[in-house]
Amino acid sequence: MLDAPPPGHYFRTEHQQFRAALREFVAREITPHVHDWDEAGSFPRELYRRAAALGVQGLGVPEAYGGTPADVFFKIVVAEELARCGSGGLQASLGSHIIGLPPVVEAGSEALKQRVIPPVLAGEAIIALAITEPGGGSDVASLATTAVREGDHYVVNGEKTFITSGMRADFITTAVRTDPANKGAGGVSLLLIDGDTPGLARTELKKMGWWASDTAHLRFENCRVPADRLLGAEGQGFPIIMKNFNTERLVMSALACSFAEVCSEEALDWARQRRTFGRPLSERQVIRHKLVDMVARIDAARCLLYDLAWRIEHRAAEPAQLVARICMLKVVATQAMQFCADQAVQILGGMGFMRGTKSERIYREVKVMMIGGGSEEIMKDLAARQLGI
Repeated sequence: MLDAPPPGHYFRTEHQQFRAALREFVAREITPHVHDWDEAGSFPRELYRRAAALGVQGLGVPEAYGGTPADVFFKIVVAEELARCGSGGLQASLGSHIIGLPPVVEAGSEALKQRVIPPVLAGEAIIALAITEPGGGSDVASLATTAVREGDHYVVNGEKTFITSGMRADFITTAVRTDPANKGAGGVSLLLIDGDTPGLARTELKKMGWWASDTAHLRFENCRVPADRLLGAEGQGFPIIMKNFNTERLVMSALACSFAEVCSEEALDWARQRRTFGRPLSERQVIRHKLVDMVARIDAARCLLYDLAWRIEHRAAEPAQLVARICMLKVVATQAMQFCADQAVQILGGMGFMRGTKSERIYREVKVMMIGGGSEEIMKDLAARQLGI
C-alpha cells in the first residue's frame, strides 16, 4: 500500500524500535490465537503481564510508579500494532487501563497512586472506567449514580453499563454524583472502587462484536467506599472525564485507521489469489477501484491523525481547535473503517461472511467504534460548538 511517513517526521528511532518489538510480539503472542479467544469470549489474563513486560501498559505514566515517559506517537504505535491482529475486543480489554488509569494518575492521592498504579502497569491488576449508565449514554452530566458521604466512607448506589473489562477489573474508576442537589456537571465526582467491594454486582453482556472483551453491567447497592478513594475534589470529576475522553478518542481513531488497513490488505490479498472466469479478481476494474477507494480513505484519515498528534505534542493549536479536530478525526477514521470493512467483505464474497477472516470480525466491530467514546452525532455536535458553528 502507500508508504509510511518518513522516519523522523513523526516517528523517531525509538518509536520505530518500539514498533518493531511490538509487531513481533503481536505476531507471536496474539495473532495465532485471536480467533480462538474471540470464539471463547475471553483471553488469558497472563497476556496483561506479557504486554506489560514490553512497556505497553506504562506509556506516559511517571517513572516513579513504574511507567515510561512517552509522547502521543508511542500510543499511536501501540494502537496501530495491536490492530494488526484484527480484533478490537482484544485491544479493548487489554487496553482498558488507557481510560481507567489516567484519572488516578492525575487526581489520586499519593497513597492511592502507590497502591494502584504499579500493579496495573505490571499487568498484575486490571482497571476499568465506569461512566455510561443505562439511561445516560453520552450525557455524562446527567448521570444518576449517587455517592453520599457518611463519615469516612461514601455510600454508592446506581448502575453502570457497557463497561469494558467490567467483569474482571480489580479497580473501577467510577463517575458518581456526590451532590444530589446539583443535577449538572458540577455535581459529578470520581471514585476508585475496588472490584471486591460488598454490594457490587456484575452481569456479563453479550455483544455483536468485541467478543474477546468482557463487557459488564454493574450494580452498586449500598457500596461503602473509603473517602480517600475520591479522585480530586468533590464536584471536579467532569473536567477530568472530558480530558480522558479526548485521549480515548485519539486512540480509537488510530485503531480505526489500522483496522481499515487490515481490511484493505486482506481484500487485496484475496483479490490477487481469487480467479474469476480465468483471471485474478484484482484485474477486474470494479475491484481495483474499490481497493483504491479504500486506500484513499485510509490515507486521508491517517494524515489527519498524524497531523493532529503533532499539533497536540507541540501545542500548535488552541484547546478548542484541538477538541474539534479530535472529534472530527474520530468521525473520519471510523467512517473509513466502516467503508473498508464493508468493501472487504464484499470483495471476499462468501468467505467474507465466514467466521475466521479478519474482515468479518472487524465488520462486526465497526459500530462499537462509531458509538463508543462518543457517538458520531455527539462528535459532530461537540466539534460544531468548539468551532463556533
